[in-house]
Amino acid sequence: MVKINGEYVDVSGKTVLEYLTLAGYDTKRVAVELNGDIVPKAQYSEIVFKDDDNVEIVSFVGGG
Repeated sequence: MVKINGEYVDVSGKTVLEYLTLAGYDTKRVAVELNGDIVPKAQYSEIVFKDDDNVEIVSFVGGG
């Protein structure tokens, strides 16, 4: 299980990009932190979640 934004999710073995797509995130408008480190967008398809990973996903919202 992977802890994402405080909730445990069974996504071990999936890439960051796979999870973001399945969860409906717009990959252009999010930042992903994995175990305290920011994941570069270019690596979303390469980084694979493992059990006990701690992930924070922040969505950017435009406004004025």
